[in-house]
Amino acid sequence: MRAIRQLRRFATYDYDLAVIGAGPGGYVAAIKGAQLGLRTACIEKRATLGGTCLNVGCIPAKALLHSSHKYYDAKHHFAEHGVQADNIRVDLKQLMGNKLKAVAGLTKGVELLFKKNKVTWVKGEAAFRDTHTLEIDGGQSTLTANKFIIATGSEPSQLPGGVLKIDENRVLSSEGAMRLTEIPKKLVVIGGGVIGLELGSVWARLGTEVKIVEFLPRILPGADFEIANMLQKSLAKQGLEFHLGAKVIGGQISNTGVKLIVEKATPTSPDVPATLDADYVLVSVGRRAYTAGLNLDAIDVTVDKSGRVNVSEHLQTLKHHHIYAIGDCVRGPMLAHKAEEEGVFAAELIAKKRVHLKYDSIPSVVYTHPELAGVGKTEEELKAQNIPYSKGTFPFLANSRAKTIFVPFT
Repeated sequence: MRAIRQLRRFATYDYDLAVIGAGPGGYVAAIKGAQLGLRTACIEKRATLGGTCLNVGCIPAKALLHSSHKYYDAKHHFAEHGVQADNIRVDLKQLMGNKLKAVAGLTKGVELLFKKNKVTWVKGEAAFRDTHTLEIDGGQSTLTANKFIIATGSEPSQLPGGVLKIDENRVLSSEGAMRLTEIPKKLVVIGGGVIGLELGSVWARLGTEVKIVEFLPRILPGADFEIANMLQKSLAKQGLEFHLGAKVIGGQISNTGVKLIVEKATPTSPDVPATLDADYVLVSVGRRAYTAGLNLDAIDVTVDKSGRVNVSEHLQTLKHHHIYAIGDCVRGPMLAHKAEEEGVFAAELIAKKRVHLKYDSIPSVVYTHPELAGVGKTEEELKAQNIPYSKGTFPFLANSRAKTIFVPFT
């Protein structure tokens, strides 16, 4: 009798599970939920599935990194392997076309997975009317569900204080930096994190003079310091110029470029140029949770100062345990595979499965050359927490296979 009552209660809703957002966390959660027998809908406002990662983030960036690496290798290192190639040049239109082809293939693949697993794709922008009802596109339609997973992802952060707002013309977000139709002569990247280093590498390989301006005295603050320092030296050999401990306090934008006004971030910072000129500026100072349009206040779901939904260890919102949140719009690293794991975790909890999630096992990677990867706590974190540890290092070039294939960038 209890099972029958449960089925009747579920039947009063349009869906057992509604997932808001079809990025890596959302589409994985929706597919998993459907595979576990839940009537599942996924609401997505983009014309294609896959979210920021597949459409305008991780995947197009990796495509550009791969193509630009091939060009740089051909131009600078083929001869060292006995391969002579003259008149190497960049066909930027073709390079960007390859990026779009990769994106289209993957987003179509997600659409096919939705159809195969009987996930209903609701096209539009969702907001909560009440704790079991969503309005789509301002109330043009509604749907109800027994459980919800918020997976709306994140958006690029602006510079604090309204300094140099992103306009996608001369002041670019990561999306704008991957849509350029010309190879800039000069590019300034504000921010020495993953996105800034990856996209800075792309354009530096294609011939752009790239300068990185970072507020902190180091790049990649979340990575192991020793490895990050080695990566910085390698990137400097590839032509990237670093200004660490520096702060952008203003800028003048014209039809042909940007003049940045820069100062030392702290009195102890190294001297920095007073101004930097660029054809374009990439603002890469992090990302912010994209939750503003969900009408969360109306249902008493709270967010922190960065817009991230406050959740329990089980990813449930604090007052409404039938509403979950995952991925970039909750605490933790903004990684696609972290969002995917959380999506599976939430879907399996909703389906009454026994599951666990260990964040220390989630790796992170910076896709520069060389790549930087890490998993678990860094040496700095272990020291700060007084955790005993043993340290070992091994030079990559002492590996015989590596010795035969690796030619360092110069």
